[in-house]
Amino acid sequence: MIKYGVKLRTRGGMVIDDLQIAARDRGAAEHKVGQIYQRCEIIDCAEMRPSVKDEPFDLESVINLIGKEGGREPGKP
Repeated sequence: MIKYGVKLRTRGGMVIDDLQIAARDRGAAEHKVGQIYQRCEIIDCAEMRPSVKDEPFDLESVINLIGKEGGREPGKP
């Protein structure tokens, strides 16, 4: 699933700026928002890119990170 950032105006006129919806595509995200906020106006809907902190680490990158923090090469005293 992809996360989408949605900005919308509710039927009462309130603007909701940073609503995050997980869906398989943009159309599905807009449909979900329409079910939650009936008769709303979607101002913007954009795919959110995952940040570096959300990406999983593999063993090799963890070992390299530990080696860099110690100020020496891994495996050397």
